[in-house]
Amino acid sequence: MTELLETVKVLDLSRVLAGPLCTMMLGDLGAQVIKVEKPDTGDETRGWGPPFDQRGESAYYLSVNRNKKSVVADLNLKADRAMILALAGEADVVVDNFRRGTLERRGINPETLLREHERLIWCTITGFGAESDRAGYDLVVQAESGWMSITGEPEGDPMRVGVALADIIAGKDAAIAILGTLAARGIRAGVPLELDQRRIHISLIHSATAALINVAQNSLVTGQDAARWGNQHPNLVPYQLFRAADRPMIVAVGTDAQWIACAAALRLDDLASDAALATNAGRLAARNRIVDAISMRLAEDDAHEWIALLGSKGVPCGVVNSVLDALSGVDTSPITGIAPSVPGSVRLPPPRLDEHGDELRRDGWRAFDS
Repeated sequence: MTELLETVKVLDLSRVLAGPLCTMMLGDLGAQVIKVEKPDTGDETRGWGPPFDQRGESAYYLSVNRNKKSVVADLNLKADRAMILALAGEADVVVDNFRRGTLERRGINPETLLREHERLIWCTITGFGAESDRAGYDLVVQAESGWMSITGEPEGDPMRVGVALADIIAGKDAAIAILGTLAARGIRAGVPLELDQRRIHISLIHSATAALINVAQNSLVTGQDAARWGNQHPNLVPYQLFRAADRPMIVAVGTDAQWIACAAALRLDDLASDAALATNAGRLAARNRIVDAISMRLAEDDAHEWIALLGSKGVPCGVVNSVLDALSGVDTSPITGIAPSVPGSVRLPPPRLDEHGDELRRDGWRAFDS
């Protein structure tokens, strides 16, 4: 099968999560990806364990580094800088997440390279923007972006999301921006893009605040700050976690028709016939009444019975799975992780440190021809 990006060359100068996720996604789509790492230790996430696999690679590193070849380079060595410049000169895309000025002080200047190579696209991922020197750590971003203030139980402490979602969203934003620029470059074949169109900056903080979506819009429309709702929803009722007799489950009513079906299926006749509850606005006003009634009903039987009944009536619902439960029906590997969520394939396992160093230093991008 022909991969979508099989002719695209991506030089990955990033590490940890957002950048490597971005380049892995491009690799999943078929791009040739060279991961440049510092000598001896490589990407910091190689040491972020346990757990480690049988080869000694951390699970964290493995999760975002498939479909790449690895070479080490010391930015303080002239020969290694020359190698990076040569690889960048032939690349379609460079992704980095160095702090401001780190590359420039060593003679690797993105703007200079963009002027010299009119096809080149350069994406820099930062924590707090191109003009900030602050380190971009997901937990700090989750706090400052407003996420933690809306996550957790209403009377509890602010809570982080259970995965490094700010990094993940920024990495996906970077991939989208790169793909959009590649598409524009292809559409305008023969007419080079301007330098500022090929110079992409993505920050974790902007990606995170942009991801507030409807929560942000609620505050913009009302002028009131958002609150924590725990497992409830600020705009929909019922849309939350309930406890069946044996385990927690979710009921997520998103339309008026689903509400009628839900109330009827649960034999809550007084709610189903109440015209005041026919619209979502009415249900919001009667949140406690509805939640109390559904909670009492669902506690009478096991979750699988309610899931079967509600599902047969078209009411969105589900059980709360563990991670292993959720992965049981997914194409996964302890080496290459979860199968690509975009149209792509797994062709290379995550590389060992400098695994392809000799061939990449000798052959450059031609190493992908073999």
